[in-house]
Amino acid sequence: MGATDPTPAPSPGPLTAWQRATHFLNREAVGGALLLTATVIALLWANSPAAGNYAALRDTSFGPEALHLHLSVGAWAADGLLAVFFFVVGLELKHEFVLGDLRDPRRALVPVAAAVGGVAVPAMVFLLLTSTAVSGASGDAARGWAIPTATDIAFAVAVLAVLGRRLPPALRIFLLTLAVVDDLIAMTIIAVGYTSDLAAAPLLLALVPLALFTVLVQRHVTRWWLLLPLAVTTWALVHASGVHATVAGVLLGLVVPARELSERFERTWRPFSTAVAVPVFALFSAGVTVGGLAGLRASFSDPVALGIIAGLVLGKPAGITAAAWLTTKFTGARLDASLRWGDIAAAGALAGIGFTVALLVGELAFGAGSVRDEHVKVGVLSASLLAAVIGGILLRLRARGASSAAQS
Repeated sequence: MGATDPTPAPSPGPLTAWQRATHFLNREAVGGALLLTATVIALLWANSPAAGNYAALRDTSFGPEALHLHLSVGAWAADGLLAVFFFVVGLELKHEFVLGDLRDPRRALVPVAAAVGGVAVPAMVFLLLTSTAVSGASGDAARGWAIPTATDIAFAVAVLAVLGRRLPPALRIFLLTLAVVDDLIAMTIIAVGYTSDLAAAPLLLALVPLALFTVLVQRHVTRWWLLLPLAVTTWALVHASGVHATVAGVLLGLVVPARELSERFERTWRPFSTAVAVPVFALFSAGVTVGGLAGLRASFSDPVALGIIAGLVLGKPAGITAAAWLTTKFTGARLDASLRWGDIAAAGALAGIGFTVALLVGELAFGAGSVRDEHVKVGVLSASLLAAVIGGILLRLRARGASSAAQS
């Protein structure tokens, strides 16, 4: 990430229970484990005799209608809680742009180009596969072109943290930079490509609390009772405008000063994002009713599901590896000396774990709860599982090779 401070840190005193809990939740593998647990619970619940209770809870609505916030529990999870996740993403972006690898264009060029390739190629693979479907039921398939472009930071980095411990630290930096840029592109796509019936007045009004929030944090004001109402107001106005409300989370994170506050805010909000926001979103988004073998056949006969699987499992690693190679071939940029092309291929496979953002884009493209949205979920879950397995195998092979080389 950023440069390290050469001054030795003071010896820490005993940690409180809250500090131990936050340290635990800040571990990358923990976030992936909680996300996986929530996904498994959602799948089991949605395919159990209590499936009706799951659907009833997910579709229960509450909130003030006058403020356009009478939303279902599932929508609150996707529009509200997930905004916290993207606030943390915004903080990470700001840190990387100011203090991390993205501040140096020469170091950032390869992972940034790889991220672009990892967005463009899966989209082209998806469109190529879905364009061959001529049935009326597949007429809106192209709306899902952005689903296989997304990388799930929590899952991908968690798999790397568990299986890639013997690999060069530069691989984690490469994957994290790639995933952060990927998320920035994904949020741009959501804001531009999946916004309908844009209401200009709320969007312009959102600039007021956002500006006040910016002024306060730039002056290092951290009082929650000042910042939180401004953040919630910004989020509510962006939601009312028709732009997906998670965009507000990214914007709020980007205005936080990197040198003074971004890491502090990230330490504060990442545990909530890890333990609550992302798992609850997964709980109410991943609960697809498979419907046995017949249901799986229906999902896998949908070109959208096949396009998602091909885009994430094949398009992601191909786009990332090709873009990285072309960048080193035709520019002065180079891979870190500790990395090999096998590492880049493994990172590309892990980037095929789409999950959180892919599920969100699927809901925006086809409507939450629709038949096609159910097929999207099957495609995303299947592709993410395949990508994790393939990436894990490549990491283990690379780690074994590195260990053998070190012993010889």
